[in-house]
Amino acid sequence: MANRLIGSLPKVGIRPVIDGRENGVRESLETQVMDLAKAAAALIEETLRFPSGEQVECVIADTCIGGVAEAAMCAEKFKKEGVGISLTVTPCWCYGTEVMDTDPLMPKAVWGFNGTERPGAVYLAAALAGYSQKGLPTFGIYGREVQDAGDTNIPKDVQEKLLRFVKSGLAVAQMNGKSYLSLGYSSMGIAGSMVDANFLQDYLGVRTEFVESVEILRRMDEGIYDEEEFQKALAWTKENCKEGEDRNKPEDQVDAARKALEWETVVKMTLICRDMMNGNQKLIDRGYREEGLGRNAIMGGFQGQRQWTDYQPNADFTEAILNSSFDWNGIRQAYVFATENDSLNAVSMLFGHLLTNTSQIFSDVRTYWSPEAVKRVTGKELSGLAKDGVIHLINSGSTTLDATAQQKDGAGNPTMKPYWEISEKEVQDCLDATEWPQAIRDYFRGGGFSSQFKTQGEMPVTMCRINMVKGIGPVLQIAEGWTVELPEDVHFTLDERTNPTWPTTWFVPKLNGKGAFKDVYSVMANWGANHGAISYGHIGADLITLAAMLRIPVNMHNVEEEQVFRPSAWSAFGEDKEGADYRACTTYGPLYGMTK
Repeated sequence: MANRLIGSLPKVGIRPVIDGRENGVRESLETQVMDLAKAAAALIEETLRFPSGEQVECVIADTCIGGVAEAAMCAEKFKKEGVGISLTVTPCWCYGTEVMDTDPLMPKAVWGFNGTERPGAVYLAAALAGYSQKGLPTFGIYGREVQDAGDTNIPKDVQEKLLRFVKSGLAVAQMNGKSYLSLGYSSMGIAGSMVDANFLQDYLGVRTEFVESVEILRRMDEGIYDEEEFQKALAWTKENCKEGEDRNKPEDQVDAARKALEWETVVKMTLICRDMMNGNQKLIDRGYREEGLGRNAIMGGFQGQRQWTDYQPNADFTEAILNSSFDWNGIRQAYVFATENDSLNAVSMLFGHLLTNTSQIFSDVRTYWSPEAVKRVTGKELSGLAKDGVIHLINSGSTTLDATAQQKDGAGNPTMKPYWEISEKEVQDCLDATEWPQAIRDYFRGGGFSSQFKTQGEMPVTMCRINMVKGIGPVLQIAEGWTVELPEDVHFTLDERTNPTWPTTWFVPKLNGKGAFKDVYSVMANWGANHGAISYGHIGADLITLAAMLRIPVNMHNVEEEQVFRPSAWSAFGEDKEGADYRACTTYGPLYGMTK
């Protein structure tokens, strides 16, 4: 387990704040306040890990913070220790603006202990008022139930908010200073592939690295890749990636020699794209230092269509393998790599990856199938979760092989796991559930191989997407739901009406009878782009918290109102939570924007 990006992983800073009155008051609270900080640290460290597998580390201030001097000492320690987010905790009254964290870029929360002996809730209200007045959005955490003084147990509702804040804050901190690797540029007029470097920098702190796709050809032609690893990868691919049926017209089919050349090409492309993202010491050892350093990319995308794919094999294999939790070197952290260079879907995938530690599904949001249409075409009625209709998620390219749903939880249910929980058998099951048909040359004149599988079984998932809207900027839409498995004959009939050489996931959103989630059709009709990023689990509430930290408003979601957790200042922008979200994000502006 190792962080493959340049820069240390961010730590969680915990600030125990205290009533500064000495000679009696402060001394009576020191142990209780510090124990509260230690309890929060233990919860975080025992529960959370980074996508690369390392455990999250907390840093606690050396002393309780009773005034501005100790607040400055804490800030200095946090700077030296590489703290990326701050959590303030207290059970008592403190001098709100004197002990506050004033770093404008640091995601911050305050947990005011709900106890009657000391006014932790009063401090919380005073502190949040100060943060709001100073323009420093801060999350307020306050338990529903009164606890006894000295109780270091953290109630479930407080745990939920603490962990939601920390997961989202760490996602913010991990993105800052990293890169998006744009290989090529705009693909077939897709707006998301018109990479907006200002959005990435201002909202995420991510720089954009533009590299022409001809660089892949240069590295292939000049042998700028690890030949030993290439031979290992090619042998693994031949053993584990079985070719599917060639669905091309007879006159468009190619011979075995050409297919062998295409396999070699797509394997080399995979090594090269990975090297461009994060570097390769073996290239440096061979004298290719510039190439070997990589681009410190936390995510990337490949234009492909059409200039590349009219001429060379497509990148479907490359994208699918990079986005999976395994390859010829074994089980490892998935990459985030978008097809058609859809940077906005890459960002959406990255959000899901950082919040769940799992690999991500990239799909076209292709077709809404109503129960009536399914009945007309197949003669069968949909049932179970699918009874109100389904959305067909399908696309060549970036869908992870983890989405075959061959990984299982302790009860035997299909799941998608962090890589360190995946077994070798589950890897093999994912590979065995996937075929690699020849790419349809009507689409891909240069050939290649597309992954082909069907997501099996029911899994809770969340689909999300960042869209850019002129006059507003970025907006995020979220749809929690489930994957469903249709009867094989129904699946076959529906799948054959599109491109059956691509991977299929049947998706049913969670409905609430209103707005965009009135019915399945409305979800499809309100989706803002041709692509969606699908993550394992119902993580809509985490995405809403993350979006608020980045000042990205949410324009569509089906998360229960009581699960929505945003900075306390948002309540000052009106009672309509979603309208308030827009007004707050407009007021505060992008997290790293220089104009606000």
